[in-house]
Order: sequence, then structure tokens, then C-alpha cells
Amino acid sequence: MKINNFLLTIILFIVVLFSGCAALVVGGAAAVGAGTGTYFFVSGKLSTDYYSSFDKTWSACEKTIADMRGVEVVPVREIAQGEITTVINDEKVQFNITYKSKNFTTVAIRVGLMGNKLSSQLLHDKIAEYLAKN
Repeated sequence: MKINNFLLTIILFIVVLFSGCAALVVGGAAAVGAGTGTYFFVSGKLSTDYYSSFDKTWSACEKTIADMRGVEVVPVREIAQGEITTVINDEKVQFNITYKSKNFTTVAIRVGLMGNKLSSQLLHDKIAEYLAKN
């Protein structure tokens, strides 16, 4: 009886161990293959990659904020990254724009304190709309 319990415990431990690793491997592979239209909601931020230059993407984010009537806009732009914080509809919104390569930029958006996936998706749709016009 003790041997059966011991074997069952070992088997359960191995199953839990490998199930966690499989999820990690799948998540890692998904992150590498990210492209326009692929979104990741991590730690309250919805992020995606745009096949556009950093300058054009930054401009699209600014136009999105203006279109959504953002107030208290605070842009902080550096060489390869930037952040724009604003308030839209009484919610704090944070845009993180990161240069990846010449025509490849990542944008992560957090709406509110914990993050709102639907609102972030709406803002990403607006950014993509402005980038398509240019």
C-alpha cells in the first residue's frame, strides 16, 4: 500500500512538473512568433507588434489619444522607447512604445489600475487604423 501511494505521488509530481513546462514552452514560442494581429495580455497590459517605424507608431498613438479626447497627456520619449500617460474617460491609460527594428515597433497599453483588455483592444484598433492610413 505504501509503495502504491509513493508511486502515485511521484507520478502526480511528474505530471504537474511537465504540465507547467509545456505551458512555458508554448508561451515562449507564441511570444517569438508575434506579429500584427497577435495580442498578449500580460500583467494588465495588452501588447502587439506593428510593422511600422517608431516615429509613425508614436504619431499614431498621439492621434489615437487626441481622437479619444485624452487629457493630462504626459509624453516621455527616448531614443528607442517611449511612454505616454493620459486620462481617457476618467481612466488612466499608459502607452509603452518600444523600437524593435527599422519597421517593427511594439506597443503595450494598460487601461486603469489593473488593466482592461477590451478598452486596450479598442485603442490598438485605433492605432492600427491610423497606421493603415499612412
